[in-house]
Amino acid sequence: MEYFSTCNGIPVHLSDTKKGEKCILFLHGYLETLYIWDDFIKLFPPDYRVVCMDIPGHGLSGSAEINTMHFCADTAISLLKSLSIRSCSIVGHSMGGYVAIEAIKREPSLFNSLIMLHSTPFPDKEEKIIEREREISLIMQNKLQTILRLSIPKMFANENVSRFEEKIKEITEIAEIHDPEGITSCLRGMMSREDNLQAMTKIALPSLFIFGNEDNYIPIEVANIIEQQIEAATVKILDKSGHCGFIEQREKTFEIIINFLENLYK
Repeated sequence: MEYFSTCNGIPVHLSDTKKGEKCILFLHGYLETLYIWDDFIKLFPPDYRVVCMDIPGHGLSGSAEINTMHFCADTAISLLKSLSIRSCSIVGHSMGGYVAIEAIKREPSLFNSLIMLHSTPFPDKEEKIIEREREISLIMQNKLQTILRLSIPKMFANENVSRFEEKIKEITEIAEIHDPEGITSCLRGMMSREDNLQAMTKIALPSLFIFGNEDNYIPIEVANIIEQQIEAATVKILDKSGHCGFIEQREKTFEIIINFLENLYK
């Protein structure tokens, strides 16, 4: 069921299956919307309540002047409380992972686990900040469509682009509903985020990190760093996957996640 709820002072577009004792909140990545999860969440059995939201600045949700990861996290927390959800697993894809970590830092008792899909606790490096500033400049020149056409195919492993041509087209078309000001606000928010590696080492929450071995955005070496430095983390690598394993390797990603979650509920 899709509807809107006012959370943290803005309208939030969400979907909620409403039923199930085990709850999961899904947070999409940059340039995506809650619809990115449509095919994936169908795999979950009925005892899982699945909630998805458009992160502030994306899709049909409202936006702050700067969508810091703190603001987005507070919005997600506000949403969960408005739904009377007292415990859930939080899943973040890419930018959604940045938000997920901040949410856990701010309200740890609300979450029972963290699942990071193609996401890290690290801040932007200088070259990434420069790239984001360039994107902001292009968007302000009414070139968001150009960014969509270039960025979205890059989310997939090079060898998967032709295989997922229709899906890439669908994601791109849906992304056209984004408010350019909301997107630039999110870019500024990501640029200003802090390094959360130390915070993650102190969080005892069970954590699962999933990476693709052909990700154009995250070097595979990052997985080794996380595995070595975050004791509570389980790290899995998907073969033949880029930055969207839940699409490129849908069944394998689901298998990893459901096994991780079911172990928590034993």
